[in-house]
Amino acid sequence: MRIAYDVTPLSHPRTGVGNYVLGALQGMVEASAGEHELVAFGPVSIRGRPLLDEALDGTAATRRLVTVPFAHATRRAWSKLGRPPTERFVGDFDALHFTDWMYPPQRSGIRATMIHDLGPLKYPEKLHPRTVSMHTTNAEQARRCDVVFANSEFTANDVVETLRIPRERIRVAYPGVSRAFVSEGARHDAGRPYAFTTATPDWRKNLETLRAAWRELEEELALVTVADLGYVPSAELPALYRGASVFVYPSRFEGFGIPVIEAMACGVPCVVSAHPSLDEAAGDAAVRADPDDADALAAAVREALARHDDLVGRGLEHARRFTWLETGRVHLQGYAEAL
Repeated sequence: MRIAYDVTPLSHPRTGVGNYVLGALQGMVEASAGEHELVAFGPVSIRGRPLLDEALDGTAATRRLVTVPFAHATRRAWSKLGRPPTERFVGDFDALHFTDWMYPPQRSGIRATMIHDLGPLKYPEKLHPRTVSMHTTNAEQARRCDVVFANSEFTANDVVETLRIPRERIRVAYPGVSRAFVSEGARHDAGRPYAFTTATPDWRKNLETLRAAWRELEEELALVTVADLGYVPSAELPALYRGASVFVYPSRFEGFGIPVIEAMACGVPCVVSAHPSLDEAAGDAAVRADPDDADALAAAVREALARHDDLVGRGLEHARRFTWLETGRVHLQGYAEAL
């Protein structure tokens, strides 16, 4: 197969979606073992092009990238106009996989996309209107796809119930853990024992409740947050995880929750929100707590510290289930079955 794969999210600093896009692409390249051609394509901004090139460095995918001055406007106009077809830029293909950044036209081949979560459709009042609009459009476009990938069974079921897409057209492709996330290696030094969280002030990520919980814990542990550190490149995350006494993920809603399995792979006991969207990421390897109950979060942190060895062992075993190679295999199989 020749697969055209939209990599435009990699032109911005990588968070969960960007990490998934890159991991899935690398997994497909590895799983195909030269049998299939992966074509990374998309119009990207002048400023974002170096980030994208850096992300793709070392990935054996054909590149068909166009650098444009106003990338967002270009992607939006191309999607709405419906021409020219993607084949004009990348040549013929068997499958086109687009992200929620654009929905480019095509002449032939199967059509595929990925839904990471339906949070923007469920909680539109909590998010920027542009974000809601982009995800709403992607959801509408997903109904027209031959195959739709979801990053968890929770999200797959949500897609069936909310978007009425038949379950047989959906494939669950769990995220993987990159090879950098291991228990051995450099550890961040915060000057004293600390808890680490990737929570931000965003409503879903729920940093405010965690800060409220820390009023009980601040004398026992420091709280290191990405909100205080600023953007943390992926290469610096393993040391932050490994140096922590506990990792806390108090999210109110997720598609999967990649940081949970990254932290587990780094040998850190985890406290994870009790919301069912995080059941698959947490497995039986984390202490769960109501994300809106500060006292419950504080108690869960103390429990995780007391159960350190048990949770670390469970977490390492659980995290081994998730590889980008398997993510790539699921994608390739999904395309092949839809042809």
